[in-house]
This record gives sequence, structure tokens and C-alpha cells, in this order.
Amino acid sequence: MATQTVTVARIYLREGEHQLATLIKLLHDEEKVSGVTVLRGIGGFGPDGQVHVASLMDLSLDLPLIVEFYDTPERVETILLHLETHMGLSHVVTWQAQGRLRNR
Repeated sequence: MATQTVTVARIYLREGEHQLATLIKLLHDEEKVSGVTVLRGIGGFGPDGQVHVASLMDLSLDLPLIVEFYDTPERVETILLHLETHMGLSHVVTWQAQGRLRNR
């Protein structure tokens, strides 16, 4: 399997925004991306400056989430435009990488 240029997309959310299930459903059912990884942060803050952290004494339900996937640059651009339009997602970063994509 040869390598090719891909775009990696990383979407930043918070648990308290309750968007994860909808996002996963869109990426799986409608966009049919090959795979998605969700990472749960132990702390962070966003544009509002409010710090969210996990501790043993206080199990926060509003921790940072990162949803990451990759595909061809054209597909990622189309998918992100769709997500921005339908979900209002704005905290997204992308970068180019080399990857191996399986034929769908």
C-alpha cells in the first residue's frame, strides 16, 4: 500500500456541549470516514477562559474532547464545510501528513 498526502483534522469540543454523539453519527453514517478517534482530556480551557480539569475529588463532566480523523485533502475539506454548516463547529485544526488509505 503506497503512501499519499492526507489531511488530518482535529476537532475540539467539550463534554458539556453534548455534540459528540451527533458528530460521530455524521462522520460515520453520512460522511463515511474510514475511522475516528476520540480523546478525552484531563484538563484545558477554551476561548471563554474557563478552566476545566479532572480530579479524584471532582469528576467533571465538562472535560475537553478531541475528535480526530484523516482522509484525502479534498474529502476533509468537504467534510469540515458540512460539519461547520450543520453543527456550527469552529474549533478545528488541520495539517498535511503522509498516510496509507485503504480503498473504501
